Amino acid sequence: MNENSDQSPVRLTARGKKTRTRIVAAAADLMRVQGVGGTTLDDVMVASGVSKSQLYRHFEDKNALVRAVVTHVGEFVIARETNMLGKVSTLAGLRRWRDSLVKANALRHGMYGCALGALAGEVSDHDVVARGMLDQLFQAWQRLISEALERMQRAGALDESADTSRLAVGFLASLQGGYLLAQTARDVEPMAIAIDVALAHIESFATSDRAAS
Repeated sequence: MNENSDQSPVRLTARGKKTRTRIVAAAADLMRVQGVGGTTLDDVMVASGVSKSQLYRHFEDKNALVRAVVTHVGEFVIARETNMLGKVSTLAGLRRWRDSLVKANALRHGMYGCALGALAGEVSDHDVVARGMLDQLFQAWQRLISEALERMQRAGALDESADTSRLAVGFLASLQGGYLLAQTARDVEPMAIAIDVALAHIESFATSDRAAS
């Protein structure tokens, strides 16, 4: 993360680090279900089992805690996507990535949407630091998609005319919109359709069926 990210206090003891991690994890879970606005510091104290003095020892206010949650959630999402997209070098692999995202969201009937997207929707207009952190995370996700498309291009699976950066932006936008539609419908089908439309556009640049396999 950049210099705007929430930083851990200097010289935390091992116990202090565990307490801070527990607070952030509890806050992230609550904000995923209740939203940032619907989650109070009292809620976080109860969920994490810490006192008010412990909470304020690590976070001066709710904004600081929210930024820590952004870092926590962002690290998880980017690590997951790096593990999945970092191995993609064919259109078939891209389809398998699509399938894994849809399957995971279907388990919750799409009700919570994208963890990063949900945070962005709530904090972008209220905290310029958190907004900047989220922007960097989405850019990192976009780069992972673009790099996967570039690998396909180098392998001859995608035509050289394909603008991988623009395709990555469109794909990520379709994915985020799909998450939102699935969340409001409580049905993963709109998400699947949104991704499939974006995937069909990418596949229009395939050089051959053999190269795309």
